[in-house]
Amino acid sequence: MTSRDEQAAQVYHRLFGAGATAPFEKDPELGRILQTVIFSDVFSTGELSDAERELATVTVLATLQALPQLRAHLGAALRVGNEPLTLRETIYSLAPFIGFPRTLNALGILDEVLQDHGVSLPLPDAATVTDEDRHERGRAIQEPLYGTEIVDTFAPLPEPYGQAVPGFLTDFLFGDLWTREGLDVATREIVGLCALTALGLERQVPLHVRGAIAAGNSREKILAVLVQIFPYIGFPLALNAIRTVLDLED
Repeated sequence: MTSRDEQAAQVYHRLFGAGATAPFEKDPELGRILQTVIFSDVFSTGELSDAERELATVTVLATLQALPQLRAHLGAALRVGNEPLTLRETIYSLAPFIGFPRTLNALGILDEVLQDHGVSLPLPDAATVTDEDRHERGRAIQEPLYGTEIVDTFAPLPEPYGQAVPGFLTDFLFGDLWTREGLDVATREIVGLCALTALGLERQVPLHVRGAIAAGNSREKILAVLVQIFPYIGFPLALNAIRTVLDLED
């Protein structure tokens, strides 16, 4: 039977290259705990590909602005099969959740990693909407997943806010971003759920668990993703989201 250390080493080298070594010379005990928990225990839990695991990891590292670790895992994400466009769209998808400044920080790291891997920039355009149809195209994605809950919630606001606030969500998140090529809606919903979980936004997490399921993700996949990100965001935040999935099964 393969030991935890052996399994962790195999996964680590698969992600970061055969000659890669983790920088834990000064703290080897914590280094072993980290590597065996992440690359043995977590990687052997749930049915996710290496590419899916690294995409979830990249999402939370960008959300948390853990930029040195983001750089390493973007390289790993490319190595295990994620396309440059997939990674760009993952970072773009975070803008409504973490804001433009942090999105730009993450995008700057991605651009450097892509150039280091010989990828020419800018990447191809992926937009599929215009200013004229972004609202209707956004609604066509939003309402099957979330209904009119946001519109109904903010309708009592005085104008122009009663229409503007939910309109920003429809136009920006679902219209400008969820319609783009390079990442399907189901994966974008996973990205959003990971970001909200990492930020500890408990009020929004149940809504987005339901949205991720409505977009075509299974509960099992969502649980596997939440387990995958727990070493990066901490167990309490992951448990809050896992409890949401459990509650939906009752």
